[in-house]
Amino acid sequence: MSNCCKINGCSNQPNILAVIFDLDGTLLDTERATRGVLNELLGKYGKEVNKEREEKKRLGMTQKESAALIVKDYQLSLTPEQFIKEINPLYIQRWREAKALPGANRIIKHFLKNGVPMALASNSLREYIYAKIPYHEGWTESFSVILGNDQVKFGKPAPDLFEEAAKRMGVNATNCLVFEDSLVGVKAAHAAKMKIVAVPSRGESDCCKLANVTLNSLLEFQPEQWGLPPFDDWVDSTLPIEPIHLSGLYVTGSLLETKENITFGIPDQVIGIYFGWAKVDTDTNFKTLVSISLDLSSVSNKKVSVWFIDANTDIKSEQQIQICLVGYIRAWDNKKLGSVEMEKLEEYKSIAKASLDLPSLSSF
Repeated sequence: MSNCCKINGCSNQPNILAVIFDLDGTLLDTERATRGVLNELLGKYGKEVNKEREEKKRLGMTQKESAALIVKDYQLSLTPEQFIKEINPLYIQRWREAKALPGANRIIKHFLKNGVPMALASNSLREYIYAKIPYHEGWTESFSVILGNDQVKFGKPAPDLFEEAAKRMGVNATNCLVFEDSLVGVKAAHAAKMKIVAVPSRGESDCCKLANVTLNSLLEFQPEQWGLPPFDDWVDSTLPIEPIHLSGLYVTGSLLETKENITFGIPDQVIGIYFGWAKVDTDTNFKTLVSISLDLSSVSNKKVSVWFIDANTDIKSEQQIQICLVGYIRAWDNKKLGSVEMEKLEEYKSIAKASLDLPSLSSF
């Protein structure tokens, strides 16, 4: 089992007695689920989304703050309150489709099983939180505290949400571990004097400077580093995961963007060495090893490399393939494949091949 986290000052830490999660972008992929909502609303007023402007994310802002900026940026003849009233029904409909990010269900179930108190502290209104989480089995019941920014005086980056969550759990703030994806959330946890695991969304790398640990995804989290019970779900050297589906154009070892599927359906927090099944045509499935690494020159900011493990013949280039990832091997450090890495690659192929023969992972 491997982990690429950067640990800042984790020695001699106070015992972690409770954990606090942000919701959007940390546990739930709401950003991808609601993509296109803003463009849909702007179209009613003869406006189009400015992609360059929207790349400057409003992560961590309250909805009112975000609405005020959008009204100003696009010179809409609406008040922020009117904008919110119009766009909310569109968001609520899409929130039902938001998927749990990789490792989210796993970590929630693990802490619940081991009696670690959990709180949810989001910069969303409390009613919006309850519009998102009921679609995920066990989430509502798993958190002993659920807080929205309307339940405290100030939202993030002020520490109020995290301090109130700790208070309601009956735990000292210094004994809490916070999971966040945005800079404003990390600032709030830091101000509350809590320990921080950052799982940054795209464009939020600055939050790593204040975090104790920086991960690419929740799959990399190692509870034992914080005195918490370790995971017990690894099978030999692999971790079975909830399926991640990819599709795109296969070209000489890589999965490329297409106009129809420009981001492969991969959340920002999917980085690492995975394995699963590839379907090249309607009749043939191949065992597959996949590495997903950062590539800032790509539209999706991802490089997806594909190796067919058990193919008897060469797979033709420039054809559409579908991939279902069912297992995780390790984090990826984004290094180019040198001689040492190539040896590891063969090891990963062998691990993946053996794992995919297991009954639980043997189907597409």
